[in-house]
Amino acid sequence: MEKPKIEYLKGTTTVGLACKDGAVLATDTRATAGYLVANKRARKVYRITDNIGVTTAGGVADTQDLVNTLRAEAGYLQMREGVPMSVHASAKLMANVLHSYALSPYIANLLVGGADSSGPKLFFIDLDGTLTEETMIATGSGSPVAYGVLETEFKEGMSVEEAVPIAIKAIKTAMKRDIATGNEVMVATITRRGYRELSPDEIKKLA
Repeated sequence: MEKPKIEYLKGTTTVGLACKDGAVLATDTRATAGYLVANKRARKVYRITDNIGVTTAGGVADTQDLVNTLRAEAGYLQMREGVPMSVHASAKLMANVLHSYALSPYIANLLVGGADSSGPKLFFIDLDGTLTEETMIATGSGSPVAYGVLETEFKEGMSVEEAVPIAIKAIKTAMKRDIATGNEVMVATITRRGYRELSPDEIKKLA
């Protein structure tokens, strides 16, 4: 990989937590171009279906294209088969896409989380298509700081309600020490009841 391309993966902080009743996804909203804050309200959490959410880190065009591809494939499956795409299937699809472009890669790291008939799931997909299932993960330049909070406070078997404040704290702590992480926090929860993004007021109260 060329060094300038790797630089795209050094900014931002994203957090994913797999809980007993669903998944929590959290990110900051700062987009950087070198030392420039290019956007203060960049979206890095996306709804794919009612039971699947994704966080993105990397080149903006690349991550947006991957999100659009996943939404289209999930919609096509629903229309053709009449069944929703599973969390694992969506993660595997993205891993296959990224691996197939390994020689001219998408500059992207993804977290795919959600809840379906097999229970809550969380997956990490690297830019070369590596796919791993996780219970707790942080990506981006602020991830070492975020892990300090997650390792200390998150425990397997927690509920989504218990885990949300921890995810927010992890992002906010990364903001204090990582210059490429900042501005605001976005949080989404995905349970069997559906995908939901917390409002800024809700996040402020929980923080």
